Amino acid sequence: MNFQHILFDIADGVARLTLNRPDKLNSFVGAMHTQVRAALAQVQADESIRVLVLTGAGRAFCAGQDLADPDMAVGHLKPDIGAVVEQYYKPLILALQDLRVPTLAAVNGAAAGAGCSLALACDLVVATRSAYFLQAFSKIGLMPDTGGTWLLPQRVGMARAMGLALLADKLSADQAEQWGLIWKAVPDAEFGPAVAQLAAQLAQMPTRALVATRAAMHAAPSHTLEQQLNFEAGFMRELGWRDDFKEGVTAFQQKRAPRFTGH
Repeated sequence: MNFQHILFDIADGVARLTLNRPDKLNSFVGAMHTQVRAALAQVQADESIRVLVLTGAGRAFCAGQDLADPDMAVGHLKPDIGAVVEQYYKPLILALQDLRVPTLAAVNGAAAGAGCSLALACDLVVATRSAYFLQAFSKIGLMPDTGGTWLLPQRVGMARAMGLALLADKLSADQAEQWGLIWKAVPDAEFGPAVAQLAAQLAQMPTRALVATRAAMHAAPSHTLEQQLNFEAGFMRELGWRDDFKEGVTAFQQKRAPRFTGH
């Protein structure tokens, strides 16, 4: 498929999806949503892919919604923004959360509005030190969407989440790392190699176990301890039947590095 608003390539088990509207800070238009979801569907279908890296072109990761996009009807006198969220952003976030491989957000610049939530919906977030995170919705009379009201409190707690959402202050990548909002802030000059190294590491790991870990952690807040123990047992039963578990144990016994296949 030929993409206009994204770049998509696959190499050595790593799929790299780059939002590619740099002149608009990679803000979303309707066609971009369609193309991103097509790329995610390809990741879901291609078992050679072991990890997805999501990043942005130019000086921003993603500035959220392009308010000038006529396809989104945001410029109308009384736009149905709820319909925009339901039609575009809800399926995007759910597709990321259900992806069969781990996801890595490589935040190369501003992650604002829906772009901030998009990054946080990935399993790991690595950012340049010059990057920042911004829940800008209150500045235009809206509230966080794209899962922001769910993702932020889980990452940093209610007090900090409320402050970020209500005040719409920029949060530097360094502060985001200190708060536990993201995994790591990296010096700008080291960002490319650091992302490549982490993606390669994830691509060599037991894919199904990583995705099961994601599912279990996301389920935990709605479970009692006993329910979560049962949930873990179900995943462990299924993982114990997999080739990667057998390989991991064999490699441990033979004192060598495991060679996981994702099966």
